This record gives sequence, C-alpha cells and structure tokens, in this order.
Amino acid sequence: MAENGLALIAHLLRRAGFGAARDELEDYAARGYEVAVEDLLHPERYPDVDDDVVHRYHLELNNPDTVITWTAVWVYRMINTRRPLQEKLALFWHQIFATSVGKSEHGPSSVEQIETFRRNCLSDMRTILMDLAMDPAMIHWLDNAENHRDEPNENWGRELLELFSMGVGNYTEQDIKMAARAFTGWTFTQPIPLDPYGRHNSRFLYREDDHDSNVKTFLGETGRFNGGDIIDIVVRQPATARFISRHLYNFFVADESQVPAWDQAPPQDPEAIEVLVKAYLDSNGDIRSILRVLFNSDFFKQAWFKRVKSPAELVAGTIKLVGTHRFPDEDLMELNATNVMGQSLMTPPTVEGWHTGTEWIDGGTLNERVNFAVNQMSDSSKPGIRAIIDRLRAEGRPLSADEFVEGCLDLAGPLDVDAKTRDGLTEYAESGGELRFDTEAHEQESSARIVRMLQLIVSSIDYQFA
Repeated sequence: MAENGLALIAHLLRRAGFGAARDELEDYAARGYEVAVEDLLHPERYPDVDDDVVHRYHLELNNPDTVITWTAVWVYRMINTRRPLQEKLALFWHQIFATSVGKSEHGPSSVEQIETFRRNCLSDMRTILMDLAMDPAMIHWLDNAENHRDEPNENWGRELLELFSMGVGNYTEQDIKMAARAFTGWTFTQPIPLDPYGRHNSRFLYREDDHDSNVKTFLGETGRFNGGDIIDIVVRQPATARFISRHLYNFFVADESQVPAWDQAPPQDPEAIEVLVKAYLDSNGDIRSILRVLFNSDFFKQAWFKRVKSPAELVAGTIKLVGTHRFPDEDLMELNATNVMGQSLMTPPTVEGWHTGTEWIDGGTLNERVNFAVNQMSDSSKPGIRAIIDRLRAEGRPLSADEFVEGCLDLAGPLDVDAKTRDGLTEYAESGGELRFDTEAHEQESSARIVRMLQLIVSSIDYQFA
C-alpha cells in the first residue's frame, strides 16, 4: 500500500468521484486532504466538460430523444469531468429520485432532469425537493399531471414521503392524502409531438384553477397548504434528516441494507448516522455542509473498500485507469456497458431505484463486470497502462515478485486485496522471475507481464469494491 496520504486521497476520489489515475491522485494529494475536500465541494472552481465537442462529433445528440447516446455521454462526463463530486451526486440523486424514460418516452425531460441534479446537487433539501416537484419527468413518472382538485392522485405524495424524504413509518395514510391534495394543479406543458419536433422540452405549469385550496392537516400542522408548504414541513422533520443521512452513508461510506428494510433494520453505524443527522439539522439540510462533515469524519476515512461498485462506478473508474475515452470518438457507445451489468442509466427498474451492495452482483452481472475490466486492460499502448509500465521501469532496477505485485496494486489504486488474492498474484509474478527492462526483449516481455498482472487484479473480487 502507498503512503497513507495518497491512499486516503484515492479512497476519497473513489467515493466522491470515480477514481483517478496516479497523476491526478498526486495532484490532489499535493493540496492536502482538507483542501481536496473543499475543491470537491466547490465544483464551480473548475471548468465543466466541453459538451460542444461531444455534440460536434455525435450529431444525433441534437435530438435529445436519442437517450442511449445521452447515457454514454453521461459516463463520458464521469470520466473526464474536473468536477467529480458533481457527477457523483447527480448519480446519487438519480438513484434516490429514480425516474425512467421508459415510461415517458420523452428523452428531453430525462436529460433535463439529470442536468437539474447537476445544478442543485450541493444545495439544500428544500431546493432539491422543490425542483423535483416541478420537474416534468418526475411529474409524469408519478402521475401528478393526473392529480386534480376534484380527483386527487396519491402517487407523488406517497413516494415523496416514502422514498424521497422521510421513509416508511414516519407518516400516516392521512398525511399522504393531504400531500396529494396540496400538489393538485402541479403539472407540465405538453411538448410538441415527437415527430418531427422531438427535441422540444416540457416545462412546469401550475394551474391554480385545478388546485385544492381548502384547509389541510399534514404531519400535525394545519393550513391552506400548497405543495411548497408540504415540502417546507417535510424538510424540517428529524425523520427526513435521518433518512437522507442514511442514504448519504449508504452511497458514500458503506453498503447498508436495501431501503425498503430501513424501518426494520437499524443502521450498521448508528453513531455515524447521528453525526450526519446533526449536520443536517444544524445546516437546515444543506448538502454541501453535510458532506463536509462526512468526508472529514473518521468513519468515512476508515471505510476503505466497504462498498460494491455500481456499474457506473466500475465502468468509469476502469476507463479512468486505462486512460482512454478522453475524446468523444466513435467508440463512445462502449460506455453503455453499464446496461449489461444491471444499471441502465435514465431507466431505473422501479421507483425504488436500483438495489445496491451485493445485489449489484449475480452470476451473469459479475461475468460482465470482470470481462469488461479485463478487456480494457488488454492493450499496453493505452495511456494509463503505458503510464504504469513507465513508472515501474523508472525504478531503474529489476523488480522482485513481491515488488512487482506491490507496484501494480499501488499504481492501479492503491488497492487492498486479501491474502488469497495476493498469494495468487505473487504466484504469477514468481513464475516469470524478476521484472526487467534492461533490453528490448525484456521490455516487451515485462510490458506483457504487467498487462497480465493488471488483468488479474481487475478480475479479482477485491476490485469489485470501492
């Protein structure tokens, strides 16, 4: 393992981003951990990804209904962004506020929703939930366009409380009914029909004539509530602080049980959750403030390799390691490999989003994950692999089997592996003798051995964890 400072930065960037190559790690480490955290928490300090270049090389993006290309572009952004936490949080909110283009069949709304998550991801919970409540993709997904003054529809009100803010057990059926009534009249403008104008967006529309303005009692408070009043009440609830804190812990710290079990299964680290709850309440639900506490906490700094990588994390992290896809070439669609691993971005399976942790992996998806990583590591001419070879050569002397293994684990992470994995890697290293670069023949042989060692590393169970 590398020195603790660099390894800790690597841990931070796996969680607050999608991993990093060694040069990027060293750049962050040179600033120091606390400064690196602040840079991540302030994405506006750095330029955004140049989407104009992507659009020039992929003309199909002029029509946002081309969702399959947009999902590949999102992974491309994860790889190339200088604002990694912004993209990571867009993925976080997409997981919680799961909305599928499969129902709306209107790509522009899904694309715009992800852009909204980028824009407000580090704001406060009131802002985030208000933007969500006015989002056409969400309004359609949970049928709030069908929520009328004289015929309320409870889908949005129910999921707002159950999955988006408070969690099961913290509200009543009557609260759901009152929330639904408060959001009557919250709808969207109908976009121009798909053919030939599919590129047009929809916009939020409030119809006062369709709003139920009668008195409502919600979570013990009474008034002529509109939707914004419901959100004001929700974000003040200790239950919301706890629910969002547990989501943040599950996504950034360590895998928890699945969300539907949270009303029965206690958190694995109750003290950590209490720290995050306090940060929420002290900051009125400000996400930047909560994450500052989280990233600087001991429970975060000590939680190395405690989460199974999501497919998006695995694909983006592997590509960052090998150093490809720095330009939107014709092979952009390769980045949709997340689909066969069980994560089709913008098309979550249900309103619950994707089940996480070990449920990312079964016999089929594990095979796809390993094959993808191994195939990416197959070419020594790829910039990231070339950089690893060059750093090992720069030692200027033959490397023993143990040094060969340790060097590859260090430069590919740094990564921790268990004793069984290390024994297997050492056995391979010993089979070829010392790693040498003193002749052209040794250079070629050693490069091939390094490629094979990296393939063994990324095929290990250890590599599946972030």
